[in-house]
Amino acid sequence: MSFLSTLFGNKEQETTGNITVLDKREYATQIIANNIKPFDVRTSSEYNSGHIKKAINIDFFNSGNFKNYFEKLDKEKPVYVYCRSGARSQKAARRLLKMGFEQVFDLKGGYNSWN
Repeated sequence: MSFLSTLFGNKEQETTGNITVLDKREYATQIIANNIKPFDVRTSSEYNSGHIKKAINIDFFNSGNFKNYFEKLDKEKPVYVYCRSGARSQKAARRLLKMGFEQVFDLKGGYNSWN
């Protein structure tokens, strides 16, 4: 086991609870086919340097704003999240499950894999 997988956990597992990790192709197919606006959980400066079309920026590190925004959404509808590399969006996905969301989709490799 490498140092990074020890530090950040093993990325081999694709589904954790109600979190489904999708590769770039499947993620793109689902957001386009279902007209979904994904949530970019990076900082505003990261978002402004490039993001997925129609993405809504909700900074994971601004926990008060993050919580307030997602509390208003329908928890039965699937939520699509991504970050820079996939680690932050996994944390965001776990937080969303704790808030009562039933299904969260995460982009494998984050925005880095999108380009």
